[in-house]
Amino acid sequence: MMRTLFTIGLYLLCAGAWAASAADSAAAKQGIVRREDLEIVDCLLPGQVRQLGNMTYLTARRPTHTTAIDCRLRGGEYVAFDRADLKSALGVWLQAAQGGDEEAETNVAEIYERGLGGPPNYEAAIGWYQKAADQKYSRALFNLGTLYEQGLGVPQDKLKALNLYRQAWGLPEDSVMYQSAAHEQEDALRTELEKQLAEKDGQLKLLEHQLENLEKQLTTQTAPPPSKTPASGTPKAPSSGTTATAPPASSTTAAAPGSDAKSEIDALKKWIAQLESERAASNSRLASLPQLRTPAAIAALPTINPKADARSVGKLNFGRYYALVIGNQHYQSIESLQTPVNDAERVARVLRDRYGFTVQTLEDSSDIGMLKALNDLNDILKPDDNLLIYYAGHGARLQTSYDTAGYWLPVNSEPPPKDTFWVPNEQITAHVARLAAKRILVVADSCYAGMLSTDPSYLFAGGTTSGYSKEYIAYKLPKRARLLISSGGDQPVLDTGGGSNSVFANAFIAELEANQGILPTPELFSRVSKRVETDAAQNKFVQKPEFKSIKGAGHEVGDFFFVPKDLKL
Repeated sequence: MMRTLFTIGLYLLCAGAWAASAADSAAAKQGIVRREDLEIVDCLLPGQVRQLGNMTYLTARRPTHTTAIDCRLRGGEYVAFDRADLKSALGVWLQAAQGGDEEAETNVAEIYERGLGGPPNYEAAIGWYQKAADQKYSRALFNLGTLYEQGLGVPQDKLKALNLYRQAWGLPEDSVMYQSAAHEQEDALRTELEKQLAEKDGQLKLLEHQLENLEKQLTTQTAPPPSKTPASGTPKAPSSGTTATAPPASSTTAAAPGSDAKSEIDALKKWIAQLESERAASNSRLASLPQLRTPAAIAALPTINPKADARSVGKLNFGRYYALVIGNQHYQSIESLQTPVNDAERVARVLRDRYGFTVQTLEDSSDIGMLKALNDLNDILKPDDNLLIYYAGHGARLQTSYDTAGYWLPVNSEPPPKDTFWVPNEQITAHVARLAAKRILVVADSCYAGMLSTDPSYLFAGGTTSGYSKEYIAYKLPKRARLLISSGGDQPVLDTGGGSNSVFANAFIAELEANQGILPTPELFSRVSKRVETDAAQNKFVQKPEFKSIKGAGHEVGDFFFVPKDLKL
C-alpha cells in the first residue's frame, strides 16, 4: 500500500521512516526546550567593541544564520513571528550586501529567489548573485548556475550553467571531469538545435509552397477578363476612342476571395519571417557552441583491498562517519504507517556493522526531538567528517498563494492544514548548511521527499558512465558535498512492497549489503533507482527516486563515499 493512507481536503500525506529518543518523551525536557529556539533564523548580531591604539570603537552589526536561542544569547535581533516576510529578511542582510559583502549579496539573492511573502523575483536574484559571482563567491556561482539550468529569469542555457558550476567548485576548465560533463551537455544541445533547424526547414518549405499557391491564385483572380470576339472567332480590335466597359455585376464576386488571399499571404509572410528569424538564432547558437575536446576515458577504479583501516584507502583519508537515522511510524493524530521503524533499524544496522558508522537512531520523534538532534550535531562533527541523515515517515506538501512547500512530519503532527509541528524542508536545509561536516548525504523515504531541494538535477554525476578512478575520488574528497537521494519526487511513494520494509528502504539496504568496494553516491543511486522502479511496477505503482544536490546548503563538487569496514587491499 502507499506510504500514506489518508486524504484531508486537497492535502495528501505520505511516509518515510524515523524515530524519537527516550529523552524526547520526558515532559520536563519538552518544557525546557522550545521548538522555535531550535529553528535557524536571520540574526543581526551587535557590533563588537574594539580598540585601536588609545581609541575604542564599535564595529558594524553583523548578519549571520544561527538558531534563535543562540541569536538571543549573543545579543542579536531577529524577527520572531514574521520570518517569512521579505522586508524583514532583507533588513538583516541588505546593508552588508550594499557594502559589497559577497555572502550578504548571496543571501539577499536567495531571499529574492525564494520570494518570501510573495512571488519569486528572479531578475533581482540574478543581479545580486552576479555581484557575488563577480567576486568568485562559490555559493553565488552555483546558485546562478541553477537559474541558468532551469531558465528562471534568464534564457535557459545548460552549458553556461555547467561552466558556472565548474567555477563554483574550482574545477579547471581543461579537467577531465568538466570536459566530460560539458561534452555531454554540448552534444545534447547540438542535437536539440539540429532537430529544431530540421523542423523549421520543413515548416518553411511547407509555408513557402502555400505562399506560392496563394500568389498564383491571387494573380488568376485579379487578371483582366479576355476580350470578346465575333461569332466567327476572329478577334475584333476596339475602334478608336472607345473605352473598356465594366464587367457585369455578377463578375464582381471574385473580389472577396482576392481580398482573403491577400490577407492570407500577408499572414504567411509574417510567419515565414518569424521562422527565418528563429532559424537564424538557432544557427547562431549552434555556431557559437564551444569546440570541446573529446575527453580522455576515465579508467575504472581497480578493486582495492586496503591493508590499512577501512576509513582510509592508500593515501585517501575518508574521515569519520556518523549517521542520524529517523523512523516515524506511530503517529498521534494522523494515520500510522507500517514500515518506518523496521526501515530505520535495518538501515542503522547496516551502516554500523558493515560500514563503521557511529549511529544515532530516533524512533517516533517529535518535532523538537528531530530539530534538537540535528542541532546537537554541531558539537560533534568536524570539517573532515561524513554525515548520513536517513528519514522515513510521513511527508507532506502545502500549496500557498505563491509556491508549494514540503515537510517532514514528526509523530506529534496534526492533520493538514494545521502545520504547527511540521518540520519544513527549509529548516532541514538550513541545519544541513550549518553543519561542519565536509560530506553530508540526506536519504529521505517519504512522500514529496524530492521537494527538499529545488536544484534541477545533478549534472556533475562525474563517472556514472566512465567508472570511478582514483583521480575522481581524490578530487571529490576535499570538496563539500550536500546531496539528496529521495524515494520519489513531488509524488506519493509506497510504504510497503519490500517485505517488512518499504520498496525504497529494501532496495537501499540491499545495495549497501551487497556492495564490496568504495561506493560513490551516484553509483548507489543508479543501483537503488533501478530496483525501486522494478519493484514498484510489480506492485502496480510508478515510483522514481531522485538524486540532487541540496540547493542553498553550500554544495560544491563533492561526493559521499561508502567504504566497507572489512575492505582489504
